[in-house]
Amino acid sequence: MKKRSLPVRFTGQHFTIDTILIKDAIRLADVQKKDIVLDIGAGSGFLTAHLVKHSTNVIAIENDNRLVSELRSKFRTNKNVVIAGVDYRKFLVPQKSFKVVSNIPFALTSEILKSLMYTNIEFFNQGCVIMQLEPAQKLVRKKYFNPHIVFYHTFFELRVVYELNPESFMPPPTVKSALVKISKKKCMNNIGVVMKEKYLSFLYFMMKFSDFPSRTVLKKLFRKQQVRDLEERYGLALDNPICFMSAEQFLGCFTTMLTLVPTDYHPNHI
Repeated sequence: MKKRSLPVRFTGQHFTIDTILIKDAIRLADVQKKDIVLDIGAGSGFLTAHLVKHSTNVIAIENDNRLVSELRSKFRTNKNVVIAGVDYRKFLVPQKSFKVVSNIPFALTSEILKSLMYTNIEFFNQGCVIMQLEPAQKLVRKKYFNPHIVFYHTFFELRVVYELNPESFMPPPTVKSALVKISKKKCMNNIGVVMKEKYLSFLYFMMKFSDFPSRTVLKKLFRKQQVRDLEERYGLALDNPICFMSAEQFLGCFTTMLTLVPTDYHPNHI
């Protein structure tokens, strides 16, 4: 009898076979019939098959040619599924509102998160992703060292829903995993490409001094009295390291900089 080969891929993908986990992810992402939903790293379509019961516009993205053929065969009569046989990093994300419910390839985690919550912030609405536990914990931690994570927290609510059992996957991973819910904040307006680049440049500047007192770092951009005003307006603890500022405080300081600080003195990382 021929032994079934397990899908082990260089992208670090482990396919979820846990029906309860999948149902939780779809429910928490609030998938509706007309939603565009991306399944990144769709594999053989186990999760995709559940998604098409809730949405009429599912895009299954898979880079493994053998698995792409399997997906096309499995969903050949289902008009609600589009199979994109491409590396996600080369995938053209829909330029309209979309959600993601996905067991993402672990090795592409940072690139996928950046694509969703920075590059395509205007269009990514919300979703649930299954990812490695360690980066998930860093993602939701409120002590910041990574400018991109500050950016994500500025515009999205991020929450680890629960940790996952290795038996939820095939093959079982050697690392722990988690289900993470991502929701765009209701106050988030379309900030536009220029402004999001400018804000990220500001965050890169601030994070260069992540262990310095907030007072010291802010004085690199603001006058002494302006720093005192920022302290009062945004409730800053100026003697604490900059890494303890909240995403809302970073955004407040950024918007104030746009008003008070001459453009020539704005950070320009990008």
